[in-house]
Amino acid sequence: MRIGLLTEGGYPYVSGDARLWCDRLVHGLAQHEFDVYALSRSEHQEDEGWIPLPPNVRRVRTAPLWMAEDDEVALGRRARRRFTEYFGELAAVLCGVPEGASGAVRSASEGVPASEADRFANALYGLAELARDEGGLAGALRSEAAVRILERACRAPGAHRAAREARVPDLLAVAAHLERALRPLSLDWYEDDGLGAVDLCHAASGGTAVLPGLLARHFTGVPLMVTEYGVRLRTHYLTTPDAPPAVRSLLAAFQGRLAAEAYGRAEVVTAGNTHTRRWQERCGADREKLRTVYPGMDARPFAEVGESPDCVDPDALVWVGRVEPAKDLVSLLHAFAEVRKRQPKTRLRIVGAPAGPEGAAYLGHCRTLAAQLFPDEAAGPHAAGDNPVSFEEIGGPDLPVAAYAYASGAVTVLSSVVEGFPVGLAEAMLCGRATVSTDVGAVVEVIGGTGLVVPPRNPRALAEACVALLRDPERRARLGAAARARALELFTVEQNIEAFHGIYLEIVSRAPVRRVVLDGAGEPLPFSVPAEAHVAVRWTTASPRLAARGGPGWAAGRPVRATTPVPAPEGAR
Repeated sequence: MRIGLLTEGGYPYVSGDARLWCDRLVHGLAQHEFDVYALSRSEHQEDEGWIPLPPNVRRVRTAPLWMAEDDEVALGRRARRRFTEYFGELAAVLCGVPEGASGAVRSASEGVPASEADRFANALYGLAELARDEGGLAGALRSEAAVRILERACRAPGAHRAAREARVPDLLAVAAHLERALRPLSLDWYEDDGLGAVDLCHAASGGTAVLPGLLARHFTGVPLMVTEYGVRLRTHYLTTPDAPPAVRSLLAAFQGRLAAEAYGRAEVVTAGNTHTRRWQERCGADREKLRTVYPGMDARPFAEVGESPDCVDPDALVWVGRVEPAKDLVSLLHAFAEVRKRQPKTRLRIVGAPAGPEGAAYLGHCRTLAAQLFPDEAAGPHAAGDNPVSFEEIGGPDLPVAAYAYASGAVTVLSSVVEGFPVGLAEAMLCGRATVSTDVGAVVEVIGGTGLVVPPRNPRALAEACVALLRDPERRARLGAAARARALELFTVEQNIEAFHGIYLEIVSRAPVRRVVLDGAGEPLPFSVPAEAHVAVRWTTASPRLAARGGPGWAAGRPVRATTPVPAPEGAR
């Protein structure tokens, strides 16, 4: 089959967010073709280029989100009226304005009020159809008229309080964000030779990456699948705490409405963990559509460490990750001070690079705190002092790869206050290490009883858990072995690829065949489309003798639906 893979700031770029799992998926499903439709986030990302692509990537089409391309489209009077109606209705929904109160589009059914979800969908697809008719909406979305429409919606009767308090800088910020998020409306990806030619659209994240899939479904009926390892609405709440209330409220409303529309239109929605799945349900996802597909990790780099129970330093605690405030290394350092009082020989290795300028400043703060809490200790008057806390990065001579970091200590520690899927924790499990973690995000789901969990921002509890494992080598070994077995069962590349392949077949088996493949003479090519089928069957009625003996339920004459896609024989493809 042919898959349209939709990404935002991810695959196939070298520095993409979802680069690794998308690359493994494409390589793992070499029997299928992939068309990649990628939205880039920055000029630097584009300059870094793409990762090497396998032969089954049929083509790649890209569009920038960091640069507003001028489509030089001048809307006529009728088109401007349509834009005002649809964008006005979109803004009214974000501001909480009741239907018709802002003078925008009314429900298609007279006298029947439309839900906010329907109003959002009508406005979104109305703008998409206008962009298709006129050749783009980039200029209109950046115009002063768009800001005035947004302002009118914020001042309309019934708008919620945060919207009514929006000032001009707030309106400009929201309008700029909406223009950026809606840029996919103006792309030419939705024709029969684009996304209309694929069998399935797979959005690799929520947010703007979903829009091309929604429009392909709207214009050509291509089924949509959405995968999220982090919900965009949750990310918005975490990354914009200092934004003005009006900006936060309006942008959260947009992300929430877009997520609900994507969940409603998608055939299947997959989450990387139960924590993300709960967010999806809260945002309107139907539970029957939800599947949990854990991230696939390459276990080979960690195999040698996991198969060897020995560690470099049995008295060492190891922390591995990106250095940023959300990792709460300050609490870890205070906890380590308590550990040192009970286990004086213990050392702490903090392994990771800072994440951006904020991370660099935080790393400097942590270094200063470590120097204050643990003055350099010397074995004697003529020996050099040594701090029990070390700050290192992966890639040096001592730690060329992440597996060496986990191998260097007896216990791996996670001290975060915010976490999605803890990749570092899963890597430590693959290495057979006992873990001590804070109860955030999907931590409990990942470890599943193979490690110790403490409340976040509680240095004393963190210290007690670390001491308990440092003093009990046998318990560490048991937990490490159980953790490795769990990680190999749930978090490998193989299980991830197998799960997605099964979902692909399931979706395509329910979708009508829209693509007719022609041969060189222009005639339809028979057996060119896979004949996977999802067949409803009714078995023959059981004989009275079999029924009297309590025979199998499928033989009792009840209808049975085959839930497993049935692939066609290889020769029929």
